[in-house]
Amino acid sequence: MVLPVYIKIRITDMKKAALLRIAVTFALLLTSAHVHAQLLERAENLINTVLGDSVAGADADTVTVEERYRREAQRASEMESRLREMELEMQDMKLTEIMLRSELDGDRAADSLRLAEQRHSIDSLRELTPGVPVVVDGDTLLLLYAERGGYSAFDRAAMTAEIVMQAGTDRSLRRDSVYLLDNDGFVDIMYGGKVLLSVTDKDALWEGVPRLELAERYVPLFALKIESLQEAHSFWQLVKRVVLFVVVLAALYLMFRLTNYLFRKLRGRILRLTEDRLKSINIRDYELLNSRRLGRILIFCSNLLQYAILLIELILTVPLLFAIFPQTEALAMKIFGYILEPVKMVLKSVGEYIPNLFVIIVIWLCIRYIIKGLRFIANEIENEKLKISGFYPDWARPTFNIVRFLLYAFMIAMIYPYLPGSESGVFQGISVFVGLIVSLGSSTVIGNVIAGLVITYMRPYKVGDRIKLNDTTGNVIERTPFVTRLRTPKNEVVTIPNSFIMSSHTVNYSASAREYGLIIHTTVTIGYDAPWRQVHQLLINAARITPGVLEHPKPFVLETELQDYYPCYQINAYIKDADNIGPIMSDLHQNIQDIFNEAGVEIMSPHYYAGRDGNASTIPADYIKAGEDPHD
Repeated sequence: MVLPVYIKIRITDMKKAALLRIAVTFALLLTSAHVHAQLLERAENLINTVLGDSVAGADADTVTVEERYRREAQRASEMESRLREMELEMQDMKLTEIMLRSELDGDRAADSLRLAEQRHSIDSLRELTPGVPVVVDGDTLLLLYAERGGYSAFDRAAMTAEIVMQAGTDRSLRRDSVYLLDNDGFVDIMYGGKVLLSVTDKDALWEGVPRLELAERYVPLFALKIESLQEAHSFWQLVKRVVLFVVVLAALYLMFRLTNYLFRKLRGRILRLTEDRLKSINIRDYELLNSRRLGRILIFCSNLLQYAILLIELILTVPLLFAIFPQTEALAMKIFGYILEPVKMVLKSVGEYIPNLFVIIVIWLCIRYIIKGLRFIANEIENEKLKISGFYPDWARPTFNIVRFLLYAFMIAMIYPYLPGSESGVFQGISVFVGLIVSLGSSTVIGNVIAGLVITYMRPYKVGDRIKLNDTTGNVIERTPFVTRLRTPKNEVVTIPNSFIMSSHTVNYSASAREYGLIIHTTVTIGYDAPWRQVHQLLINAARITPGVLEHPKPFVLETELQDYYPCYQINAYIKDADNIGPIMSDLHQNIQDIFNEAGVEIMSPHYYAGRDGNASTIPADYIKAGEDPHD
């Protein structure tokens, strides 16, 4: 009877292989009508289980990659265990079928033909299904294939291993020999009244030998293992282990003492070197580390090395101590695994990360040499060796800084996928959190940076210029992406945010002085009794003799107002040195007073009442010529 089974399920390769394996097993085993329904039911349950796992895996797309791998590995292990149990159960059913068919057809065929058919059927099953090993103390004694009395081959193997281990390690049991007890349908392998294993006809069919012969084959295996276990757990072995435990402890103590002694000697040597031979580390004119600081750093490093060596000695010794006794040997292996697994994981991660590290190095080198080339071009433009139409030399440095920042940002974006843990949800969550914090807390900072960029390309001033920002006048001494610093004529340093500069007006005295000549001006008020032409000439003369005032263009006078008691005269003069506006204005005011006093013209400002009734003139006595009446 042939049962066509078509399975087309889009799942992982491991599950495809498992389903293909089940299908082949079904095709070979489904030759009997009375097991047909049972096997179909089991196959349907198994396929539903696989499909259920696949759907569950599809719903877990939101979990991390590591968690998904762990779950897939766990499902694969459970699937493999279920498959093996399923195969063993199907083999059991097949064996039962073979035995029943042999009993029913005993009169119709010769014994030799029946045995040949049984061997052929069992050989076909053995090719598909591995046996379950009976492992005792790390040694595999035999393989089991068949169930017995409701216990699967897995259960029988576990119970047999536990009984043999107990017989070899329990000192309360009387030492005895392994013997056989032949019963109806099975043979018991006995030791001290305990049944180690019951060999059934199914076991004999699997091995292709009679039941009693198979049991006799197993006897020396159990006997040797029990004898070795008893010897390993004897009193003298216990004494030897205790002595070895003490020796290892003493060796650990001596290693600790020797390590501490050697490092004490090393620290003393470092102290002597500090006083005699160690020299300070200098970078140009800066003393980075003097001999005393260098000695303290060396001592600190020696302490770290000492603790690291002591920890390594302890890590290597503790598993060895636990491994001495069989009862704690498993714990020793577990502890050693706790130590070894992280090291293996780190080394494996480092080995797997080396290709990504080369990619990162190549990207970094490319960006580095691109930045070097841009720096060279920026220096050439800044020094005016390379001229680009419409591009000012003072733009070279800030433009280079902007391009360099963008290149570094581009490099980070390219390197990010190659960083360890970049695909982890935790890593990505931390990156998003940091970006959110920076964006929320840096709005003012970003505003100042943007304003600094705009100011750079607006070119309202440069370092060294005399400017006026609202009510603050001073020379620009520093310009950063965030702030601009001014030094006032009183040597006060004022820090102004760039965003404030963008929102206010700026007066640049130096730019006008360099290109056109800066016009300084001051206003005086003279009475109507003084001729205006004379006043104009006197003011122009005072400006010409003032240091710092240019001869060309010539100074000029503007009459700005005609007040009730006096007209207002404004003297204007050109200068080139905007940094000395204050001293030049002071000299101009002094010269105006001298020139007017020498000419006998009174400066009556803002209001001056003088009844010519004998009152003295306002002109200082030193300027009054001899013979003149000061009351005139």
